[in-house]
Amino acid sequence: MGLTRQYLRYGPAALFGLVASARGNAAFVGLRGERGRCVAVPACEHVFVWDTRKGEKVLILKGLKQEVSCLCPSPDGLHLAVGYEDGSIRVFSLLSGEANITFNGHKAAVTALQYDHLGGRLVSGSKDTDVIVWDVINESGLYRLKGHKDAVTQVLFLKEKNLLVTSGKDTLVKWWDLDTQHCFKTLVGHRTEVWGMALISEEKRLITGSADSELRVWDITYIQEVKDPDEPESKKTKGSSPGAEENAEEDETLELDECPEERLVKCSKVGSIMREGRDRVVTLATDRTGKILACHGTDAVLEVFSVLSEEEVQKKLEKKMKKAKKKAKQNSEEEPERNVELSLQEEIQRVTNIRASSKIKSFDLILSPKGELKIVLLLQNNIIESYNLNLSAQVPQAVRVSKITIGGHRSDVRTLAFSSDNIAILSAAAESVKIWNRSTLQCIRTMDCEYALCSLFVPGDRQVIIGTKTGKLQLYDLASGSLMETLNAHDGAVWSIALSPDQRGFVTGGADKCVKFWEFELVKDESSVQKRLSMKHVRILQLDEDVLCVRYSPNQKLLAVSLLDCTVKIFYIDTLKFFLSLYGHKLPVLCMDISYDGTLIATGSADRNVKIWGLDFGDCHRSLFAHDDSVMYLQFVAKSHLFFTAGKDSKIKQWDADKFEHIQTLEGHHQEVWCLALSPNGDYVVSASHDKSLRLWERTREPLVLEEEREMQREAEYEESVAKEEQPVVAGETQGETGLAGKKTIETIKAAERIMEAIELYREETAKLKEHKAICKAAGKEVPFPVNPILRAYGNITPSAYVLEVFKKVKSSELEESLLVLPFSYVPDLLRLFNEYIHLGSEVELLCRALLFLLKIHFGQITSNHMLVTVIENLKKTTISRVSEARDVLGFNMAGLQYLKREIEAKDEVTFFADATDRFEEKKRKRKKKEKMVLAVL
Repeated sequence: MGLTRQYLRYGPAALFGLVASARGNAAFVGLRGERGRCVAVPACEHVFVWDTRKGEKVLILKGLKQEVSCLCPSPDGLHLAVGYEDGSIRVFSLLSGEANITFNGHKAAVTALQYDHLGGRLVSGSKDTDVIVWDVINESGLYRLKGHKDAVTQVLFLKEKNLLVTSGKDTLVKWWDLDTQHCFKTLVGHRTEVWGMALISEEKRLITGSADSELRVWDITYIQEVKDPDEPESKKTKGSSPGAEENAEEDETLELDECPEERLVKCSKVGSIMREGRDRVVTLATDRTGKILACHGTDAVLEVFSVLSEEEVQKKLEKKMKKAKKKAKQNSEEEPERNVELSLQEEIQRVTNIRASSKIKSFDLILSPKGELKIVLLLQNNIIESYNLNLSAQVPQAVRVSKITIGGHRSDVRTLAFSSDNIAILSAAAESVKIWNRSTLQCIRTMDCEYALCSLFVPGDRQVIIGTKTGKLQLYDLASGSLMETLNAHDGAVWSIALSPDQRGFVTGGADKCVKFWEFELVKDESSVQKRLSMKHVRILQLDEDVLCVRYSPNQKLLAVSLLDCTVKIFYIDTLKFFLSLYGHKLPVLCMDISYDGTLIATGSADRNVKIWGLDFGDCHRSLFAHDDSVMYLQFVAKSHLFFTAGKDSKIKQWDADKFEHIQTLEGHHQEVWCLALSPNGDYVVSASHDKSLRLWERTREPLVLEEEREMQREAEYEESVAKEEQPVVAGETQGETGLAGKKTIETIKAAERIMEAIELYREETAKLKEHKAICKAAGKEVPFPVNPILRAYGNITPSAYVLEVFKKVKSSELEESLLVLPFSYVPDLLRLFNEYIHLGSEVELLCRALLFLLKIHFGQITSNHMLVTVIENLKKTTISRVSEARDVLGFNMAGLQYLKREIEAKDEVTFFADATDRFEEKKRKRKKKEKMVLAVL
């Protein structure tokens, strides 16, 4: 197949203009051993780690395509778990910045993530209503917990017990026993969604926040295990000691007269704390020590509360008792002591309210040992603010320490422009104009402006002009970064601006139904000797409808004007006489462009179509269905008939106006794309979106073949459809509260195919080996045996060893799902091979896991197959012996490590005492010296 037409591929070069996305949550991370300085925030599909003190980006954890929806740092501070919109979870190392582990289990966005206190397990909640517990060390899923009827909002592990608490938008808070993997208790005291949840007072209290201004407080009582009185050990009963609740470790059973759901925990509402915010809780969280509780709603106020510890509660109670006794004495009452209790408001005290500069989307807290509270706020308008709060002060006041803003706009960028030398990029939003260096992506200038809608670089690239929503034209000088002039150009919004091809002036179109022609001129300023640039209004073209877009033809003979009545009118520039009307769009034309040779005009409309017209007669060459929503921007590549379109469907597409073909789609933005700009040489495209990000795309030298592009598109669609298919079920199992953690993906299917291929190769090679032996026997001598090239590549290994190699390469998190789609015809061979491997003692742990899973899913077929009886018997013997060996090794290693730990501790104590003795001797010597000096003076 010969290449008919060669295109060059545009690829993503950079993402900039974004400080943080408002979709996920902010989290403090310990980089370089310092806590409370670096903060991780979601940035579209990536995670940025910012140094709040310097305002610099110190690390980028690169994502794939999906937007980040949730973050959770590990307890040791070395890893960061990141949840994505498609339900996948990746665990990044903060030292190398690479993703070591990927978990695929959820079908929708991950909404909550939490590590247990050791960091060995990770629990995730999702919009698909499932909760999944993952084993981080083994890199695999443990189980899926089903029970919520709507999106899960928060998940919390309990330190002392093997319990899990989850809350959801279905108004329920569920308690799960992870030993038996079932929900043993459901709190139903909420009338609306439970948006947040936190454990305080050493996990004896639970606080929940919902759609009202009440924070509900629940008392948690861990129920003691009642042992058989005949047992020789010391008997423990309920209420045997006041500290019994704390020491409860593994309480599983209770008296028969108790409710079955109160077998482990009693949870009763004790009261409420009122927030000042009237709206729903967005985030409710404590710091790691559990001493500080904070929450915020949909506004800009963070409310901070202090939770008293047990000792502080005790002290307060004693003070109250003294006061009560004093009162009783004064009133000479002989009545016995009244029961004195602390109210909830006294136990959980309001510290202060922090007002941020904009709506808060999420926050994180960290309490330093000195008692200073560090707070980081992720705001809705692309800002990160950090505050310090001194809790020991009489009236604690929050002090803003830093604010990261320079890296982006506060609102959506509505217009972009490239300078003539392809180096500077202009972006303008509702509050400011920024100039960026394309190669370094640094913001060079920031200038305040009104709501910008269109822009251009004045020839020479020393000034820029902005057209605003109020109808003004603002002229800025880039060297000084100052506003030089403001003109009232239109009575309505200035929707479009276009530079004339002779570069002496420009034209503007506005909502006042006018097209105005302007010329650049040099005027004398009263304040200075030098002349400065200005704009002079020269002509006006009055029309019947609002003007949405204006474009010059390259020879400066024609002017195209798109109107609100869905037509595009073309006028002669010299006489302003009407030439053509292009009609056919069903909704207004929002964008258009004329090709470099003036032969074609392409129009993009809110009806989602792009039409290509000839400029000679106004004939429509082709209508293309371009995007799934309005086409927002359209521009031709310099010196070609290729053009780019940007749509509200978050895609940017490249088209060929001669062949009417779609060339490629640039996917990256997660929300509506408002505008784009092509560099004058056509090598770069920059685009701006509602997700607050600016993206730079670069023309590569890689040729793009349309057939291959279509093939890749079909493959991607198939891979997406695989994940949405019905998940395979295990025969004989009913749908209960728990399920397999993984899900069927293209990776699990490929892994299963690799196992099947390896088993087929093993079958072929063993058959060949038998034949070879027979031939050798018949010939009476050794005949050379042809080795399979695959086995030779692996270093002349045996076919059975090759199957094991393939097995080892299957990702731990995908093993169960891969075996689940493996046809039963391959299982007998696998079981025989497993017997062989386990007998040799290789990969016992992995093989036992696979073996038990295969027995579970194919139990009926395996047990009814007489051929497999001996295999299963042999497996039983070898497996039990090998597993007990592995257990002994583990036991020995554990004992060895504990011995080393004791040795180190003992050494440390000796050195500690030695140091203390030395210090004491030193003090003695100094005192004696002092005394001698005093005596000498006397």
